[in-house]
Amino acid sequence: MGKHIKQYLNLAIIVVLGLGLRLYRINFPLADWHSWRQVDTAGVTREFVKNGIDLLHPKYMDISSIPSGLSNPEGWRMVEFPFVNGLTAEIAQIMKRAGVFNDWTDIVIVERMVSIIFSLGSIVGMYLLVKEISDEKIALISAAVLAFLPFNIYYSRVVLPEPKLVFFSLFASLFAYRFIDKGKWSDWFFWIVTGALATLLKPMWLLIFGPALIWAAIRIRRGDVFSFSWGLKFALGWVAVLAPFFLWRGWIVQFPAGIPASNWLFNAGGLRWRPAWFRWLLADRLGRLILGYWGMIPFGLGIITLSEKKEDWFFHWWLLGGLAYLSVFATGNVTHDYYQAILTPVIAVVAAKGLYFLWKPPAGVSRLMARGLALAIPILALGFSWFYIRDYFNINRQEIVEAGRAADKILPMEAKVVVPYGGDTAFLFQTNRRGWPVGEGIENKISLGATHYVSVNFDSETTLLMDKCQSLLKTDKYVIIDLKTCK
Repeated sequence: MGKHIKQYLNLAIIVVLGLGLRLYRINFPLADWHSWRQVDTAGVTREFVKNGIDLLHPKYMDISSIPSGLSNPEGWRMVEFPFVNGLTAEIAQIMKRAGVFNDWTDIVIVERMVSIIFSLGSIVGMYLLVKEISDEKIALISAAVLAFLPFNIYYSRVVLPEPKLVFFSLFASLFAYRFIDKGKWSDWFFWIVTGALATLLKPMWLLIFGPALIWAAIRIRRGDVFSFSWGLKFALGWVAVLAPFFLWRGWIVQFPAGIPASNWLFNAGGLRWRPAWFRWLLADRLGRLILGYWGMIPFGLGIITLSEKKEDWFFHWWLLGGLAYLSVFATGNVTHDYYQAILTPVIAVVAAKGLYFLWKPPAGVSRLMARGLALAIPILALGFSWFYIRDYFNINRQEIVEAGRAADKILPMEAKVVVPYGGDTAFLFQTNRRGWPVGEGIENKISLGATHYVSVNFDSETTLLMDKCQSLLKTDKYVIIDLKTCK
């Protein structure tokens, strides 16, 4: 068997195993970890399936003023350009016409499968990028680390932009590097396409990958970077990558009620470089969740074994770009662990170099001990990481799923519901209706069109409404109240 065939066969095995791991609990309701953000994404897709795909006017189920601070009766959702939502909705519509799309809970499975497919593509993209820069062995180990990290397994099958962002950013970097190295127009074209799509999802990838790509251009092309012809092509490539993003941002300012507040992501609370910043990001997220404590050993070895070779300097800048990202979006990264999903590729590369160092130790180091660690560390790291990540798959409030399904069965499709859940839209999504994810001010909400009230908390507000209005369905877990009957 040829060397390259063996490498691709090993990669195929990694991808197949990665697929199997990502199918874990794929049919569970969308009420697991970070479901509040996942349902916001899934809500856009579901509205596309219901009302037709309109990429310029994405809507979802939340018509409250909570995300933006402005009244949003149309339910605008103006964040990332929803091309993935449109793709997913088209797949769901095809399945619906084929009779394999039974009800609205199936949209969650479709969403997760789309994320999984992109994540498997990311494993391939990881291999190709590292192989292009370094060598096949490091590339294969990097792909395996990316495929099997429990943190990445979970965030590879979520209904978030991140799985797609990782995919497009890896391939954009691959094509950009190939263009820098070989100057082919085909690579230039595919760099622009994948880079533009990555930027439309989240422009943060530019901060992470950009320094390494700019360094590669200066190091590899040297004088060509500053020559008119090649420098113009390189500059035009970046302009083309950024242009769709600025066009989209210019478009959505017409819908301010649909743009969630985001300034807090940078440094709200002054967290940047404070002890809490180091503790949460470097100790808890990197050390505990992503690398399972023991993975810090090969990660540290990978850093110190980065050499002066041009390929290793690419990894230097990639890693520094990751640190810059953690610093710039300090509060966002501390608040949301899924923000670190985009960093798993560079973490995988560095850890892969450390594992390879242990497998092929330098002279004077016990090969038996080093290889023993190379075999034991992944087992320990994956085990400890899974110990914490496994809880991410759990549904801690099953009653919101039951209440939501009951409401979906008995309420008219045009109903607008008040679903008090602290502003979290996870419960509202289960009802398959538009409305408000928070109580209070019920009379005002009724004047805005609220027709029903669904609650899993029998608090003072719920009890008062049960006394004043007719309860359509009441169990020991939830109640559905008809607000049109209130006295």
